Amino acid sequence: MSEQKSPAQLEAEIEAQRLGLAETVDQLTAKLDVKSHARARAAEARDRATTADGKPRPEVVAAAGALVAVVVALVALRRHRR
Repeated sequence: MSEQKSPAQLEAEIEAQRLGLAETVDQLTAKLDVKSHARARAAEARDRATTADGKPRPEVVAAAGALVAVVVALVALRRHRR
């Protein structure tokens, strides 16, 4: 047989379950917060692309320049073939 619980024990169990549910809801809310995830990823990308003083990293500038050069070369080659 199950033992009879006092009202205080029942209230304590209910409160513990309520706290557990509140924590679960908070975790789900944080997981589904797309806007904050996007902000965090943007901040990470910005941190990786800039130096401590906020200037672009030289390797990022070089990669961007190389990309622009490749695009210009492809456009020029395509126009030349026409």
